[in-house]
Amino acid sequence: MREAMARAAVGDDVYGDDPTVNRLEAAVAELLGTEDAVYVPTGTMSNQIAVRAHTQPGDGVLIDHSSHVYTNEAGGMAALSGVLPRLLPGVRGIFTPADVRAMLGVPSRFSVTTLGTPIRLLCLENTHNAGGGKVWGLDQIQAVTDVAREKGISTHLDGARLWNASVATGIPEKTYAKHFDSISVCFSKGLGAPVGSALCGTKEFIARARRFKQQFGGGFRQAGIIAAGALYAVCHNRERLAEDHAHAKLFAEGIQGCPGIEIDPAAVETNIARFKITSMPAPELAERLFAKGLRVLPAGADGMRAIPYLNISRQQILDAVAIIRGVLGS
Repeated sequence: MREAMARAAVGDDVYGDDPTVNRLEAAVAELLGTEDAVYVPTGTMSNQIAVRAHTQPGDGVLIDHSSHVYTNEAGGMAALSGVLPRLLPGVRGIFTPADVRAMLGVPSRFSVTTLGTPIRLLCLENTHNAGGGKVWGLDQIQAVTDVAREKGISTHLDGARLWNASVATGIPEKTYAKHFDSISVCFSKGLGAPVGSALCGTKEFIARARRFKQQFGGGFRQAGIIAAGALYAVCHNRERLAEDHAHAKLFAEGIQGCPGIEIDPAAVETNIARFKITSMPAPELAERLFAKGLRVLPAGADGMRAIPYLNISRQQILDAVAIIRGVLGS
């Protein structure tokens, strides 16, 4: 990947003439079966551009209460788009058509249409980070997006880990993508690239998205240097995500039964292992593990998240299990 970055042909992406960026965007659009794509610095920017491009200030966005777009993007929907999140009661990030319909309500001739918040966008996340890498089923996706289409509501997929969903299920990315008006995918997580995400959709939508990319400060110059890393990752590192999935399962099985930990290995579907701490506050355990050379993120008062990635070996997973068991005295 470093060699590909060093050899990258570059131009000025603001003017659309960086050849490596153009190759990356074309490759990702082809993979997802969309007309076009735009390369941006981060997944947060990609999602927030999508929200802005689909909505106007004062609109409502239907979104799971634990979704990344809502909980981990610095209030971007409010600050950048002026929209109102309408939170759906997802379970591990998965909500139902009934949940969507309940939020939309039942109009009648007595309804005053100017009083409510017009819902313009429905967002899904696949795989779902806070849900422990939970994969949406295709039938579940179709059911909720069918409701959106019936009501004239646009749809966006936060597919930062869509690659993981595809590897876990064998379902091509474009099969998932066809249910959405826009899709965000990330190159800097499991794929191992240093920088970037892409937002995909129709040519008309991406043309609008490019305006907000620039407005949000995402204009690149010689971006081919980093786009080359992302292109290498897309071409070479997708299938190896299965290794991360196996490592996450191995980790979960290794700490199951450890005093003070609650985890269900069967719930580990992809590359994220989330578990509950009952013996001490999660931040305290994170500090103790950090002192032993193991970095695991606390998630709230009693939750923790572990994610194997490209540079983590099977032996390091076993070492991590041993460190946790040692710290917790088992």
